[in-house]
Amino acid sequence: MEKAKTIAVNIAVIAFLSVLLIWGNTWYRQWRQFNKGEQALASNDTIAAIAGYESAIHMYTPLSPLVERSAERLWDIALTCEAKGDTERALISCRSLRSSFYAVRGLHQPGKEWIARCDAKIAELVMLQEMKKNR
Repeated sequence: MEKAKTIAVNIAVIAFLSVLLIWGNTWYRQWRQFNKGEQALASNDTIAAIAGYESAIHMYTPLSPLVERSAERLWDIALTCEAKGDTERALISCRSLRSSFYAVRGLHQPGKEWIARCDAKIAELVMLQEMKKNR
């Protein structure tokens, strides 16, 4: 019986350490992608910034502040591009934000409110794009 307890404890410790290592690696990569987005945004490289923030959300770790910050940055990029009349990049940003949260879906769907906001904004931007084409 003592040997079974030792084996169970060892398995539990190994499982815990494995999860901790995977979480730590994902968290580190999330920070790197977020920082790449920040650097790209600072140098006005909108597409690279979108890619960085999108990747940071793809590295989803529960309770990470970077998921929300990345979502906010993508939303701000969309609004800025829309204000400048660049509906194409605004659409790219909104679609990236929405698809990022769909991609990290597991037992629950994180970012439901962002998905709803993006759906409404995408519909609005597509309508604007269609109006521009018909001019």
